[in-house]
Amino acid sequence: MGEGRPAVAATLQALNGALGRPAALWVKESGSRNLRHRDFLAPRAALSAAFPGGQVGRGGVGRARAGAGICGNCLIGAGRQTPAGLEVQVRRPEAFERLLGPLPGPAPPAAGARAGCVVLHCPALRSPAALRPRHLRSVLLADHLAQLLRAQGVGVRLVPALSEESSWDILRKLRIDWPTGSGGSSLTDAISALKAALGRCPYAAACEQGPGTAEGVVCKVHLKSFVEQQGLLGYDPNLDVLLVTEGTLRALAELQEAVLQCSVSDPPAPRASCFPSQSSCCSIVHVVNCEEEFQQQQLDVLWRILDPGAHTALQKHLVCGPVKVTNPSSPIGADQYFQLRKHQMYEASVIKYGELAQDEAWTEVIDTLTVAAIRFEMLSTAHRSQITLDLENSSISTKGTKSGAFVMYNCARLATLFNNFHRAVEQGTYPPLPPVSELNFSCLREEGEWLLLFNYLLPFPEVLQQAAQLPPLSKGIRITANTETVCKFLIQLSMDFSSYYNRVHILGEPFPHLFDQMFARLQLLGALRDVFHSALATLHLPPLSQI
Repeated sequence: MGEGRPAVAATLQALNGALGRPAALWVKESGSRNLRHRDFLAPRAALSAAFPGGQVGRGGVGRARAGAGICGNCLIGAGRQTPAGLEVQVRRPEAFERLLGPLPGPAPPAAGARAGCVVLHCPALRSPAALRPRHLRSVLLADHLAQLLRAQGVGVRLVPALSEESSWDILRKLRIDWPTGSGGSSLTDAISALKAALGRCPYAAACEQGPGTAEGVVCKVHLKSFVEQQGLLGYDPNLDVLLVTEGTLRALAELQEAVLQCSVSDPPAPRASCFPSQSSCCSIVHVVNCEEEFQQQQLDVLWRILDPGAHTALQKHLVCGPVKVTNPSSPIGADQYFQLRKHQMYEASVIKYGELAQDEAWTEVIDTLTVAAIRFEMLSTAHRSQITLDLENSSISTKGTKSGAFVMYNCARLATLFNNFHRAVEQGTYPPLPPVSELNFSCLREEGEWLLLFNYLLPFPEVLQQAAQLPPLSKGIRITANTETVCKFLIQLSMDFSSYYNRVHILGEPFPHLFDQMFARLQLLGALRDVFHSALATLHLPPLSQI
């Protein structure tokens, strides 16, 4: 038996290969009803398409079991043909034993391999006006994507750097980790070089200064001619003439500086570690809300004109859908939005916990719950889709299973469970938790225990990889990312954990014959707690020890 950690993708690949078909025939089950009698299924319809009459022969199940062992994933046990298709089950005690060790996480990169670098550019932070919820969505998405990429070993540069004198209180309140800096002489030199390039640019022309000319205009550039001549796809057909300002050149200079930092600190990486279709691995992703997409396309094309290097050809746009605010009395800023959600969270906490929630010690708790509520409200929806903010509805506070507060509440329940256990150990009620090698995982027979392991502990590293995956480059300029994956994973995990925790009494009577089951359950929930913490870290959310 191989000693590697079981993984969903490796198991599916082995099962498909064992049947002698490259097509993806097998699927992983996730529903509690189906998991009672199978873990992986090759549906009858898929088998019918791949094999004459849908029959894989008597050795089909046996080959599937052997195939899983080929990958070092020797967990497949019972298998059978049913009206639903070809079914196999995992040997569950062995799976518990193999998975309830150290925290599941991304596999370490191969020796000498580098994961490249990605520049995440968030134009919303260049706006001199106060941030609004639509800007906040793209900033939160960029911040979350940066954490996900770093967790996979990818270098990340965030642009633009915030000026030291700027007041960005809302970013600090939301625990957004964004760099600051003024740029210095290197930025000034880069701007001068861009002006020189404009002077040589065949698409640029002088702009006559008149009463209607915007202040600080350097020249005008014919973008449409360049787009047509280069055959660039995916750009707005209304792109035409751009009036280039000092601010425009500063934005390009900052992007160039970030690319230079990437090339210095992260030399070119293997092709597969970045956008797969390109050999260079300094990729630029503009994270922009849909209302500012046109302006960012203008900047994109201008950069291609003035700096026709390989990195400018790697520009892609991650576009966020609109943020609709229902019945606002006036346009609402991001700070007002935060304060409103915080007030709603405070009121809901007072209703639920009474005077306890008015204690000063709860200030940090309510702040964290507010950040969680806003981050989940903004990030649990696919970035392409519209978000509707109902400012009068405080149901995201402590009610409802799809709120960030619900996730934090269940994380705190785990903390309370282990605090109670450790206190009981100190008092002599229970013995300490034994080493993993001494635990009896055959005691874990409750269906909710297998569901938590199979749906959350097993696929967790692959969930992080999927969330951080930037798709291969296409001919267009837009890309999509699975930035909602972690929030949805945490919400579903919280629902299933809450159901299990409400149904099963973990810390039972201190009778020795009950300790084996209690210790096995604590090991399972300890691993689950680590998954909570690791996933919340990608959202800059600290785990709560109490609610």
